[in-house]
Amino acid sequence: MIYYSIVILIVYASSIWLLIFGFDKVETIQKQGLVPTTKFSVIVPFRNEESDFLNLLNSFSKLNYPKNLFEIFVVNDDSDDDSVQIFNNWQQENPTISSQLLQNARTSHAPKKDAISTAISKIKNDWIITTDADCVVQTNWLLAFDDLIQSSNVEMLVGAVSIKETNGFLNYFQFVDLLSLQGTTIGSFGINKPFMCNGANFAYTKNLFLALNGFEGNDKIASGDDVFLLQKAINKRPHKVGYLKNNEATVFTKSEKSWSKLFSQRVRWASKTPSYNGLFGKFLAIVVFAMNLNLIASFIFLPFVFCLLLLFVKISIDVILLYKTNKFIGQKNFSIPLLSAIFYPIFCVSVATYALFGKFEWKNRTFNA
Repeated sequence: MIYYSIVILIVYASSIWLLIFGFDKVETIQKQGLVPTTKFSVIVPFRNEESDFLNLLNSFSKLNYPKNLFEIFVVNDDSDDDSVQIFNNWQQENPTISSQLLQNARTSHAPKKDAISTAISKIKNDWIITTDADCVVQTNWLLAFDDLIQSSNVEMLVGAVSIKETNGFLNYFQFVDLLSLQGTTIGSFGINKPFMCNGANFAYTKNLFLALNGFEGNDKIASGDDVFLLQKAINKRPHKVGYLKNNEATVFTKSEKSWSKLFSQRVRWASKTPSYNGLFGKFLAIVVFAMNLNLIASFIFLPFVFCLLLLFVKISIDVILLYKTNKFIGQKNFSIPLLSAIFYPIFCVSVATYALFGKFEWKNRTFNA
């Protein structure tokens, strides 16, 4: 069993080193100071977000971007709290910002995809940016996107998402976990094998969306408004897809407040993996699962000293990618997430296993994984 354990470790380490290599290949974009010209339509689907919605809306008010060059569409997905009233109040206080409330026109099993499609049928501008109602955008968010759009020939851009709350083990665990996903995303772009993105910071043209037939073909899957659209774009127009490696474009989201909610969220994310089109995304998911299962099995069946060495090598390689990603995003000083690294294999294997057979709850609705 030691032989197999070493083989899995070698494959895993080689995969992470490939991502580290790819991460360095993606060019960091500095603000160029161009006069803004891109017209954006920002789309925010929401359902019962009264505790966070105002933070996002207020961050829109602070955007350093000409107000005549962006519009905001918020799409209500059957909320029964005060989210709509919060938006109405904000809209009255910000009459110079073009904003509109829409009601979600449900046509599929995927409420968020329906909400985005509902808004796209109404928008005036060609460039679309989606984000989530529990996020906050930075002042130069749109400027960062505009800079790259003007200086390149892209039709789709992926941006970073991070968590600011790092106090306590639950928050820090989520911060590190999301950091690893962002590092993987950037690294995969660097080796020309992109397969993942986050709909909380995702931009594309309306023309591209229509050319790809929107979410057609995956609208029976509850989530995936981001990754499946990305994969369709990669298949049809790979040279039109790029990563915006500019920390001013990073969107910050909140952490889940309980382990059960975090587990359900990660099950939702993991449930998309079997439907990935590209082989690299599936391969990497299998390698990560195998490595974490390998660690658990090793601590049960193999000598303790060997297990500690195995864990040390894994943490060492992981920390390099995490450190680079954290440095790019510009978060607080990075410390080695030892406790998270020890707990993560159990969490990862549990999520992946449950995602194959279970259900998950999302916005007080239950979906099959």
